[in-house]
Order: sequence, then structure tokens, then C-alpha cells
Amino acid sequence: MALVLEQNDKIREIVDGKRVITKKPELLAPAGSLEKLKVAVHYGADAVFIGGREFGLRSNADNFSIEEMREGVEFANKYGAKIYVTTNIFAHNENMDGLEQYLKDIESAGVTGIIVADPLIIETCRTAAPKLEIHLSTQQSLSNWKAVQYWKEEGLHRVVLAREVGGEEMKLMKEKVDIEIEAFVHGAMCIAYSGRCVLSNHMTARDSNRGGCCQSCRWDYDLYELEDGEEKALFDDHHASFAMSPKDLKLIEAIPHMIELGIDSLKVEGRMKSIHYVATVVSVYRKVIDAYCADPDNFKIKREWLEELDKCANRDTAEAFFHDAPGHEEQMFGVHGRKTTYEFAGLILEHNPETKMVTMQQRNYFKPGDEVEFFGPEIENFRFTMGEIWDEDGNSLDAARHPLQIVKFKCDTPLKSHNMMRKENN
Repeated sequence: MALVLEQNDKIREIVDGKRVITKKPELLAPAGSLEKLKVAVHYGADAVFIGGREFGLRSNADNFSIEEMREGVEFANKYGAKIYVTTNIFAHNENMDGLEQYLKDIESAGVTGIIVADPLIIETCRTAAPKLEIHLSTQQSLSNWKAVQYWKEEGLHRVVLAREVGGEEMKLMKEKVDIEIEAFVHGAMCIAYSGRCVLSNHMTARDSNRGGCCQSCRWDYDLYELEDGEEKALFDDHHASFAMSPKDLKLIEAIPHMIELGIDSLKVEGRMKSIHYVATVVSVYRKVIDAYCADPDNFKIKREWLEELDKCANRDTAEAFFHDAPGHEEQMFGVHGRKTTYEFAGLILEHNPETKMVTMQQRNYFKPGDEVEFFGPEIENFRFTMGEIWDEDGNSLDAARHPLQIVKFKCDTPLKSHNMMRKENN
């Protein structure tokens, strides 16, 4: 049964006869690199979570050195944004060395807080880096208000809920416990309960709870049953391969509910994703949050927001557990879903308003005559037919085919640095 949208008097006031939301939730974005951090903030994130080079999951991301953290914090501070660092492994004995100094270094870099699952790291942080906020990681599978109360009494600043928590459960948590609550709104879901899976450990010796998950649930599998001691194939080559992955999470249409529930932070997953993904998702959720808070009584989800999210989605999506327990339609058994409808083609570096010349860093192949789309936080999306292209030296090009190549072209419509160009897949 769908959660009923109820007005929350604690988070609103009347302005010129109109209800306005005064407690706007934080929009929290992922960043697997310094470039992604800057894009997330530029496109509207209130806060960014990053990984350091130790004690965090996502070991394959371009994780941050302490110096990069410091640079990221300085950049975020200019926009009033915060930085959180994931230190969310379940530590084994061999992971303890260097922890105290590492936390001190994070604190000295100006980071606001850490996201942590292991009590060892929580206790060490209290003494080694007391200025850091401590946020309980989703790895703790927090899913009831009594557990939320426990962690509040332990002195934590915020708890990140398990992805399996529904809207009614969130409501009860906010009613019962006065603590900041962070919940996922967009990104990958795990086939196991809140990441507690050992398939990766078993199949590849890569520990999913120490940053090494190989996403075994998304592999193709042949299925057999034992019949009289012999293996009998359940499917043949004409059937789709079997996988056991859930659809990705997309809660854009539930944002009004989460705001009225008083959820403090809305989290986008995806530190391994591209800057195109980060920019697109953050900009859409920024618009939804701002539009609802400005005029909740006349708010409607716009089709263009949903279409925009689809331009960077490479898997099917669902609302997962928010309204009810998901059924088979929210899973991806035997299929891998769709591919993204657009590909990231370029990052704008400069636009000369007098000559109309655009300088851009190429990120995917395009050529003269291609229809492309530009988007960014300062502009309305617009389509454009690519004209002549030049390299940095002014040589005419038949195509922009080299990764990260600097190219130039003319465009009458003003563009800003960090705007992006995308191209529809054929």
C-alpha cells in the first residue's frame, strides 16, 4: 500500500499565504575523484561523500589522498557544501594499523564527518579526531527505531538507513528518535540485505565488506538441477542467462514523502559512476527538492525530470522498499535491462561571448552534422547541430575521435564552464 503524503507542521511555515518548506533536506552526492566532487557541487549537491585510500569500500574508485581531500574541502567551502569520508569497512586485525593517524589527517583536512560501520573506528575517532561528525554507515543494516535510539545514545550525529527500510518505518524513526537520518534515493541496490553478501568472497576472494565486491549477482549463470545424481540443464542456449540483480533504486517521485517525513539527507549512490551520471542525477534531484520546498501544495513531477534521469540510466529502475516489499517485477532475473539512451560527449571549458567560439574537452566520438544536447545548472537544455570542428591549433577535423582531445566549434547560445554535451545513441 502506498504511503500517504501527510503535511508536516514541524518543517513548514506560511509565507504570503502559501505553505513553504523551511527544513530542506541535504542532497548528498557521490564522488570517486576530485573531478567528480567538483562536478557534484557545481551541479547542486549540498554535500559529497568520498573515499580515502584506506578503511573504505569501493577499492577500485580513484580514491582521495589527504591532499586531495583538503583541495576538495576548500572547493566545497566556496559553495557552502560539506564533505564526508567513508571509513566503512569491517576492520580485521590487520586493518587497525595507522587508523588513529588516518583519522587525525582527515580531521586536519577540514572534512565534516566520517561514515563508519565498525565500532572500533567509531571509538577511535572519538579520541583521535573529536571534531569529526560520526555517521553510521548503511553497512550496519539499520532498520528499526530501537536501533536508531541505541546509536543516538552512543553519541552519533547521523544514521544512514539500510536500503531495505520503507517509508512507514522511516516515519516511525523520525517520530521516536531525534537524530539526523540519511536515506538512499537513487542508485544501485544489493541483492543481499544491505550489502551483507559473501558471493564475491567465495567466487573471487574479493571481500565485499572491505571494498572488493565484484558484483557476482550481476553475472550470467547457467542453471542446473540434480536428477539421479546427474546435472540436468534447466535452460538451453535459447533462454536468457540467469542473473539475480535487483533493479536500481529511483525515488524521484517519493521525494515529497521523504521531505514531509523530515528525512535530513537524501543520498545518491555511485562513486564509480561518470561525471555525466553525477551531473545529471544531482541536477534533477536538486530541481525536484527545490520545487517541492518552494510550493509543496502545487507541486507536480515533470515529465522532463523523468526523461532527464533516463538519459544517464543504464539499468532498469524501481522504488524498491519505499512503499512496500518489492516483488519479482523489481528484480532483474534473466535480463540485464536497457542501455543508456545518451552518451557523454564533452565537457565545456570556455565559451567566448564575442567570437561565439566554444572550447571543449572531448569525452566520446562526435562529428560535424551530429545532433547533440547541452545541459548545465545555469542553462536550459537545448539541442544543437554540430558544425565545423577545429583542434587547438585551428586545424579542421572530420571528427572528434581522440579521448580528452581539446576541440573548438561555434555556438551562438551562451555556454558556461562545466556545462556538458551529450549525444543520443543510435
